[in-house]
Amino acid sequence: MQYYAGVDLGATNVRGAVATRDGALLSVSKRPTPQGPTGIDVTEAVLSVLREACSECGVDPKEVRAGAIGSFGPFDLAAGTVESPANLPDSVGTIPLVGPVSELIGSDRVRLHNDTTAGVIGERFHAEANPDDMVYLTVSSGIGAGVVVDGHVLSGWDGNAGEIGHITLDPEGRRTCGCGHDGHWEAYCSGKNIPDYARLLYDDAHLETALPLEDPDFTARDVFECAPDDEFAAHVVSQLGHWNAMGVANLVHAYAPLVVVVGGAVATNNPEQVLDPIRGKLPEMVMVNVPEVRLTTLGDEVGIRGAVASAITGGTGDRERV
Repeated sequence: MQYYAGVDLGATNVRGAVATRDGALLSVSKRPTPQGPTGIDVTEAVLSVLREACSECGVDPKEVRAGAIGSFGPFDLAAGTVESPANLPDSVGTIPLVGPVSELIGSDRVRLHNDTTAGVIGERFHAEANPDDMVYLTVSSGIGAGVVVDGHVLSGWDGNAGEIGHITLDPEGRRTCGCGHDGHWEAYCSGKNIPDYARLLYDDAHLETALPLEDPDFTARDVFECAPDDEFAAHVVSQLGHWNAMGVANLVHAYAPLVVVVGGAVATNNPEQVLDPIRGKLPEMVMVNVPEVRLTTLGDEVGIRGAVASAITGGTGDRERV
């Protein structure tokens, strides 16, 4: 039997998995992502979850035919590393990934992807029709997209394509993104930024609200939970829907997908409130084909399943050529 390995490296958790050729997961191991002190500590966590996943299903790491890693960036693909990630302490610096994983499994068939690129590979692999033109959009603590056009996964020369959360939607630049630039999609609609956007809207809306705007523990969840009964919270959700639809319209005009699959915690926890406004507004925002917009069926496993699918298909997600 042939075995494949995948890694999903996020700022909060790292997962490792072993799977068979059809993408069935034999085992998954998970642990918190180390916050340093160096990148080697993160590398060791990646190797640890892979060893644990192999041990749990009785597979020697050297029996693994190929592997892939879906991770936060930015990348140095030539070196197979993550370089100075913004969501970990500055001391982390370089995180070696491809070389150490290759050594562990005894194979040079190891790929490194942006996590949303891994997501679109996984969605394509598990889709009923294996579409050649599609987007996987994540709306979570950040916003990003993985894109397939004419059957080709768009990774970019440096692996950093798909940073769609950093397109400028608001020319007035009323919100500054975590990257330091103004008016970006992520600055308004990501889970991390929704609370501050709500506070900004409150200054202009002059509406009463039960939202705990001044509470340091105020979160995006509060906004979505209160929206059915709170006029101001409903206003915030409406504005988020407008920005999200505008962002997806830009994706549609750029890549002409037949389907846009949406994942990430903000979307999966609030599917109707996030997806319905996009579906409703797209026809009036785009001049080309309006794609199907649907929620991922892979839940929070989309990253790990995408990494495994990349290992199996050589980074394409095309199961028909496996």
